[in-house]
Amino acid sequence: MGQLTDTVALVAGATRGAGRGIATELGAAGATVYVTGRTSRDTGRSDLDRPETIEETAEQVTGRGGTGIPVRCDHSDPDQVRALTERIAQDHGRLDLLVNDIWGGDALTQWDKRLWEHDLGNGLTLLHRAVDTHIITSHHALPLLIGTGRGLVIEITDGTEQWVEEMLDGYRGTFFYDLAKHAVIRMARNQAAELKPHGVAALSLTPGFLRSEAMLDHFGVTEATWRDGAAKDPHFAQSETPAYIGRAVVALAADPEIMSKTGGSYDTGGLSAEYGFTDVDGTRPDFAAYYRDFLATSKTTPTP
Repeated sequence: MGQLTDTVALVAGATRGAGRGIATELGAAGATVYVTGRTSRDTGRSDLDRPETIEETAEQVTGRGGTGIPVRCDHSDPDQVRALTERIAQDHGRLDLLVNDIWGGDALTQWDKRLWEHDLGNGLTLLHRAVDTHIITSHHALPLLIGTGRGLVIEITDGTEQWVEEMLDGYRGTFFYDLAKHAVIRMARNQAAELKPHGVAALSLTPGFLRSEAMLDHFGVTEATWRDGAAKDPHFAQSETPAYIGRAVVALAADPEIMSKTGGSYDTGGLSAEYGFTDVDGTRPDFAAYYRDFLATSKTTPTP
């Protein structure tokens, strides 16, 4: 596409999943992308026993037409994040796009436990990995955006404010996970308020049912056979690839009127309808709309 050839981006948490999809699609748009994460070829498999590395993601960025730069960084360590932003400043003197996609909480979430039952150490570690990391990264990276008088911060989360309230009764099912994901949405709004005088936008963005590498493995399918996963969970038929959220990020970063969206909470399906991008197969999944209809039908259809 090439519309972001002058863009310098940092995708924090780009080893796999949404982060990899975002970095790769930014590469397809011609951007220079700093790809960060904890898992590199030098460290071996991740603590989740996943094989993906930041080098692979960076190579995909470059292979799609951009410039991928892998930097191993633990975003919970302020010194490592400071060194990362100093490198970006030395290389380019600016940053145009920051995508905070750091998570690391999958193995720590106990979905069947209430607050008083949940392992406290796991819960606090989840918050450190999923919330503190975003704060640390923005603290060090925002001066590079402010200096340009323009730019965009995107906080990746799970669910928009509206559809979590409408479809999940305002709660994502377990205390620490919900707190982390809601905090990220609020973080985007807070950054928007502070960055607006500097011409920099900030917003939160969620995918729908993300067909990540880990999710494909969970369902025992590949990207070529992913539809077979619907036999285990019919909602999986409405899933989307990581490229879909990547294309949403590209559309947002290329929008000359992006300040009109600052402080907002957005989803891939809604942005697809607005900007006209599709998933890799040409479809436009809208999981929020699908699930809203599913719940409405479930409430009106008698149980056999």
